[in-house]
Amino acid sequence: MSQEFLLPYGTSPYVARLPPTARVVWPPNAPAPRPLDLVLEEALDDPVAMPRLEELCPRSGRATVIVSDDTRHEPRRAFVRAVVRRLPTTCRLAIAVASGRHGPRHPSELDLGEDVVGRAELIAHDADRDSELVSLGTTSRGTPVRINRALVKSDVVVATGTIRPHYFAGFGGGAKAVFPGLAGRRDIDTNHELKREPGARAGVIDSNPCRLDLEEAAGLMPGQLFLLNAVADAAGGLQAAVAGDVRAAFRVGAAKCEPLFTVRAPRSGLVVVSDGLPLTSSLYQASKLAAAGACLVEDGGTLAVVAQCPDGTGPLETVNRGIYEIGIAPRLPDDHRIILISDLDAGALAGSYCEFAESLEAVVAEVGAVPTVLPRAGSLMVVPEG
Repeated sequence: MSQEFLLPYGTSPYVARLPPTARVVWPPNAPAPRPLDLVLEEALDDPVAMPRLEELCPRSGRATVIVSDDTRHEPRRAFVRAVVRRLPTTCRLAIAVASGRHGPRHPSELDLGEDVVGRAELIAHDADRDSELVSLGTTSRGTPVRINRALVKSDVVVATGTIRPHYFAGFGGGAKAVFPGLAGRRDIDTNHELKREPGARAGVIDSNPCRLDLEEAAGLMPGQLFLLNAVADAAGGLQAAVAGDVRAAFRVGAAKCEPLFTVRAPRSGLVVVSDGLPLTSSLYQASKLAAAGACLVEDGGTLAVVAQCPDGTGPLETVNRGIYEIGIAPRLPDDHRIILISDLDAGALAGSYCEFAESLEAVVAEVGAVPTVLPRAGSLMVVPEG
């Protein structure tokens, strides 16, 4: 006899038939969300270790607001409006999309509001366009730092984003908006090689070489760098916001974030991970779910990723080496399998690090172990029990 669970998957849930012994671990219950505009204003009224934003930008100066691209759920419009309300009306405004290696996204595609977009210079960052990049030097770990020249021309750069667990940078948000968000591809790749290091894990900051390296890279930028980050719970509800110094304010926000996402779960010979869009839009994105559940996989065990992947696998060279080989395999036992349950067929997965399966039910029957299931794996920091 089996139980039915609706797992986050894509455009609709995945109906999972699991044995009654399955251990299903959901994110912690969070307090009721707080009003978005109120929380942002409170943060901007009381920035951490910096003057208020309205004191930083000269009346005839230039301010660039960085927003995340559409691979992340972000209150981008609210961020931009909250910042613009604090800037002098005579300040020249630019809006840049921190797309990193994802490919250019234009600000006009992100529903930021015509009134704001109409008065701003719009920057669709392209990590492969060297002519748009300015070299700022090299970090102490050897990462070359080239960033979009729009930031170098600005008196104030405001980095926005949401602090959530990130599988190798500790948490999303903070300096990531600048680097890798507006950096060159080769520079990003060098930083991301650090994800293989033991400290490059979700929830780790001050002993995380990848996080410390990207913060050092962002710190090479001239001008004032100001942070405005939200802290959201696993359901997307806003719980807090922080503003001010890009390092100090981020750490205050990360401390607020940690209890919203930390769970304890049992190890198993079968670990099942799933989540919703945009994390399951492609294998490139869904691989982050595998990283979240890897610490629970027993030696010889199987990790099953349940993700719709409507956009396919993504670039297989990046998926196989840049994500699996460097970022996921070091977290797993040497003897392991990874199986993808998706809308893709076996041919689409040929050459990828994943095996194909028709259904999760078939995987459960084949493996035979009592499954540990993480339905919101992209929103979890997992601590193994025992």
